[in-house]
Amino acid sequence: MPFLHARGLPLALCLLAAGCASRPLPKYEKPLARAPIQSVRTTAYTHTEGDHLQYGSRNACGDPLQYGALRSAACDWSRWPVGTVFRIQETGDTHVVDDYGWALSGTNTIDLYAPSRSAMNSWGVRRVHIEMLRWGDVDRSLAILRPRAKHRHVRRMLDQIQERYAELSQPLEAASSSVVAAEMNAPAPPPGPVATPRAIAPRAIAVTALQPAAAASSPGGFNAPSAARVPLTPFSASATR
Repeated sequence: MPFLHARGLPLALCLLAAGCASRPLPKYEKPLARAPIQSVRTTAYTHTEGDHLQYGSRNACGDPLQYGALRSAACDWSRWPVGTVFRIQETGDTHVVDDYGWALSGTNTIDLYAPSRSAMNSWGVRRVHIEMLRWGDVDRSLAILRPRAKHRHVRRMLDQIQERYAELSQPLEAASSSVVAAEMNAPAPPPGPVATPRAIAPRAIAVTALQPAAAASSPGGFNAPSAARVPLTPFSASATR
């Protein structure tokens, strides 16, 4: 039985390889226009998934997958070259392109690394806005991919990189720099209108001539009123109004 099992294992591997060879590539999507800010469909993956088990917790560059201040991301390198750094505006998380995958070849989807299946499932599929902080290195992308050209999804990326090489090799201004520059170079807003005090038109005031006072009837010149004084009634809380 162990002998049969040992013979069955290579057979299973051959069937798996044949299945991968016949696996169709993803439907091709026209590349997004390069821009400092893009609206992108994102998914999530983790290192314990079936497609990533053989690579463990390492990315396509051979380095450990990152999940900290800088987080790993996988995509088609003909859309975003390796080393591209971007920030997701909705979350504030910063990612670096250091991985790729079969299901991403020829698409505009970015796969974000998550350290666990629960974190991967929590992300799901989201459309977000990414802000470019640093454009990647197209020559390094070619250097990593060329030795792996036997794989169809890698050949697809290589063909696209070579077709778009002149465009991809041009630097792309980081979104943060452009925003800061725009704010610094923006003309100062014109001062608001100064309120002019309203002119007050002179008005005529009628003045009645004072009549000569009668002779004082008391010391100090106090004139007693001619009318009788109204007697005051003390306040009572029980009195009716």
